[in-house]
Amino acid sequence: MKAPGTALRWLAAAIVLANGCFPALWILATSFKSEVELTARPITYWPRDPVIANYVAAFRDQPLPTYLLNSAAVALLSMALSLTIASLAAYAIARLELPRRRLVLTGIVAVSMFPLVTLMVPLFDIMRGLGLLNTYWALVFPYAVLSLPVCTLVLVSFFQEIPRDLENAAMIDGCTRVGALFRVVVPLAAPGVFTAGTLAFVNSWDEFLLALSMNSAVAYRTLPVGIQMYQGEFSFPWPTISAALVIGMVPVVIVILLFQERVVSGLTAGGLKG
Repeated sequence: MKAPGTALRWLAAAIVLANGCFPALWILATSFKSEVELTARPITYWPRDPVIANYVAAFRDQPLPTYLLNSAAVALLSMALSLTIASLAAYAIARLELPRRRLVLTGIVAVSMFPLVTLMVPLFDIMRGLGLLNTYWALVFPYAVLSLPVCTLVLVSFFQEIPRDLENAAMIDGCTRVGALFRVVVPLAAPGVFTAGTLAFVNSWDEFLLALSMNSAVAYRTLPVGIQMYQGEFSFPWPTISAALVIGMVPVVIVILLFQERVVSGLTAGGLKG
């Protein structure tokens, strides 16, 4: 009786793995193909004669290092800002006797469901009014706000599981409530902090619509917008674009590999505690 269930689980896992890995592997294979091989028939799933010229062209045709630096700066700044505000909000929800606490949590979930396209015009007007267009902050502030709901919800579930006696002891020793939060509660909730931070970083790194609208100057373009610049009026250099995409995936892969244990433990623990 267990064998069919086990087989179905392995099949489901294989489908999920293929769905997640196949696009990345296809892009990687395309980045090593020439234009001739890419358009040849029958299709080659792996390059017969791998070339690295596409990676050279990716750096030659566009200022790719600038795009990478801009994306990294925006993602890191927005992640830091979002985690700081989310920590304060999550602590207030988890520790303080807030009236209508469930209504607050419901409101956080509801806000996260608004599609980004509905917020484009007001966000653009606000950034223009503040004179922040074509700056990092034109993306940092919106990205931080958009990541706040998920970061807050993740941190609330972890803060609730930390004994109050630990922070009370810290406050008896002279810590303020905010000091106890950042010196005691946040370090103890490290898996949740890494989970929320990784989600905020990846969301900021991948976002395209806001980046395209807020920053038109080349010096402040992020990677998703910069990759769009590779296409010409009548041509789509897919091998070069694929090479740029592979380069753009490297930082995200590094972040996930470095923190995968904490992120996985954070996601599973958060699911159990929720």
